[in-house]
Amino acid sequence: MRVLMFGWEFPPHISGGLGTACYGMTKGLMKHGVQVLFVVPRAFGDEDQQAVRLINASDVAVNIYDQEFRQLAHNLSYIEVGANLVPYLGPEEFERIYRETVREEKELRNRVFSAKYHFSGKYGQNLMEEVSRYALVGGAIAAQHEFDIIHSHDWLTYYAGIAAKRMSGKPLVVHIHATEFDRSGENINSLVYDIERRGMEAADCVIAVSHLTRRIVIDRYGINPDKVVTVHNAIETIEKPELLNTQKNVREYIVSFLGRITFQKGPEYFIEAAHKVLTRDRNIRFVMAGSGDLLYKMVRRVAQLKIADRFHFAGFLRGDDVDRMFAMSDVFVMPSVSEPFGLVPLEAMRTNVPVVVSKQSGVAEVLKHAIKVDFWDVNGMADAIYGLIHYPALSKMFVRYGRAEVDHLKWENAASHIVEVYRDVVANSKENHI
Repeated sequence: MRVLMFGWEFPPHISGGLGTACYGMTKGLMKHGVQVLFVVPRAFGDEDQQAVRLINASDVAVNIYDQEFRQLAHNLSYIEVGANLVPYLGPEEFERIYRETVREEKELRNRVFSAKYHFSGKYGQNLMEEVSRYALVGGAIAAQHEFDIIHSHDWLTYYAGIAAKRMSGKPLVVHIHATEFDRSGENINSLVYDIERRGMEAADCVIAVSHLTRRIVIDRYGINPDKVVTVHNAIETIEKPELLNTQKNVREYIVSFLGRITFQKGPEYFIEAAHKVLTRDRNIRFVMAGSGDLLYKMVRRVAQLKIADRFHFAGFLRGDDVDRMFAMSDVFVMPSVSEPFGLVPLEAMRTNVPVVVSKQSGVAEVLKHAIKVDFWDVNGMADAIYGLIHYPALSKMFVRYGRAEVDHLKWENAASHIVEVYRDVVANSKENHI
């Protein structure tokens, strides 16, 4: 089976768990004989392509004079121009802003509909422009290649998947790694929500990474439950076992947090729990690794609590540095407010680190040997951290059985379920066209 797959990132150039999941998934699919054409906005040339044929969207030319592309372009009504008109302006100021808005919209459309386009592949201020162009590229690639099914990961690629489906007539699977409700709580970006909903509605099947996410898809987006299936994520074995021998070179215990420092990941609860633990034992260092819009707020809170001498901000980590950090950790905590799945606890457990995870995470559905607390329960979180540090038998039990548990969560097994989804979707699509 041949799959045209759309993603926004691919290792080693990643900003979170999405690229890591796509990498493990494609390797697992390869073991089941699936051929994957993986499209990214921008390829750098150092990606591992043993399980995929990587297509660089920046290299794909689009012929906007082709009749089919004219139709696609006509449907790109979701392009957003950043300038907003401000009320109570005088006539001259209103006219000036109106002219700027028209000019910006024209320049935007000229860039998106140009023959060639250079993607940044990042999550910057031109993100919606790149999403729009990526949709055109999706249609172009679908017209140029042979495949059996389309697979799109997260909202950034859903319009590309829809364009590819329209161009080829092949069925579409969309994969929900996170929803706008996970990222933003109730203060959602309506534009992103609409893209997510349209992608799910256009899909022949929706894959959710947890039962928690599946319920959000059904309840919040109104998607037919019959076409929403759960396939839990998995983890690869550590590629460099020698990293497990990394020395921490400090006498204190180390408790770590790794993730985007954003509302979704619950960093403030980690800091509050750290403060409570440190009132009982100062022989502990807490490490927060990552970056995000709440970083400076977290730095200020650590200073207010007067625990800066026991708290370290490590910045964004990737690759071997992640495993090195885990090798130095005595406890890992994931206090996410809403986590569709959460690969990081599995990465910690494969490095022999006991973990504390929030009950509001998809990974809590598949783990037995992890301590689970409500994200808001900082007292329970502090007790869990304290217990794992001060009761060696408890920690050893979670390490031993947790490692065995993670060893069975293989991408090859998750990929087997995805292949079943592909076969059902392709079979149903053929029946509907008879």
